[in-house]
Amino acid sequence: MKVETLLPLGKADSGLKAGQTLLDVRTVAADAARVEALGYDGLAIQDNQDDPYIIAALAAQGTQRIQISTSVAIAFPRSPTVTAMTAWTLAKLSGGRFVLGLGSQVKGHIERRFGMKWHAPGPWMREYIQAVRALWTSWQDGTPVDHQGEHYRINLNVPLFMPAPLDCPLPKIELAAVNPYMSRVAGEVADGLRAHPVCTVEYLERVMMPAVRKGATLAGRKLADFAVCIKPLVATARDEAGLVERVEEIRGRIAFYGSTPAYAATFEVHGLGDLAAELNKLSRAQRWADMAALVSDDVLGKYAVVGTYETIVERLVARYGRHVTHLEFSIPVRSKEDEETLAGMVAELEAVPPPQVA
Repeated sequence: MKVETLLPLGKADSGLKAGQTLLDVRTVAADAARVEALGYDGLAIQDNQDDPYIIAALAAQGTQRIQISTSVAIAFPRSPTVTAMTAWTLAKLSGGRFVLGLGSQVKGHIERRFGMKWHAPGPWMREYIQAVRALWTSWQDGTPVDHQGEHYRINLNVPLFMPAPLDCPLPKIELAAVNPYMSRVAGEVADGLRAHPVCTVEYLERVMMPAVRKGATLAGRKLADFAVCIKPLVATARDEAGLVERVEEIRGRIAFYGSTPAYAATFEVHGLGDLAAELNKLSRAQRWADMAALVSDDVLGKYAVVGTYETIVERLVARYGRHVTHLEFSIPVRSKEDEETLAGMVAELEAVPPPQVA
């Protein structure tokens, strides 16, 4: 199993106020080098408060071995040509270690944060990735580009703006998904799936992976090297006393996800549709303090892995070892002891053989 983490290492984003950020762009290269030294396989970069591609470039400069991926960059506000060029540059900079992770975002953000017109995200994303790949093929082979689709018509590629071929593999593309349609698109045109934290193993196996396999069949593709990545909800601490606080934080996170209509299907598959509806009603009334109390220990156990540092790796492997190829995991690192503990956890997880996705 491949193990990834976010920057900054092992720090949570709960409790941040508007305008605050945990990431210091001035220390990204050093922080990434620290991640590499701990034995991680990969570093994932979020598209939150800093440009993920700039952060990826800084991380690539500070490392030699690990995979650098966006997890995920929002696709639609950036044209396919811009994204294709950025990923191309990052592939050159990293020596082929960059993975382009893409996500669609929800309608409200596309319309009200990015000021764009909304379209059905699944077909839009399929064409977006096809356009990116068409540009990469043109640049690598020196052939004309001619992508003609519903959303993009790209047929101009003059020598002045055409990058030189790569001397490393073309970037892989991983696609964030929750619903079956986007999962099918991942199977059709992507190299991997990035499942949302609220996607349980049961949901992944009953809903998402059958859709991925359907997409691959429709496209005539094999899934032998297809990546299945997840950032699970984890509550862990060095001892039981510290675990109590982490459990309550994760209970609140589950309540928030359950209140979001885009994730309702991940609750309905467990017969928790009524809970999701009630959480949504409370969120619309802005009764945030009342929401976590509705997440029982049984519900918590479905969506989160809970345990002390002594037990958490075993429980992660038991839940995900037969289902995912890439796992995002970390603990807060505040001391040399924490660093040694985390390095041991990473090594244990990496010793787990990856599952066969095909």
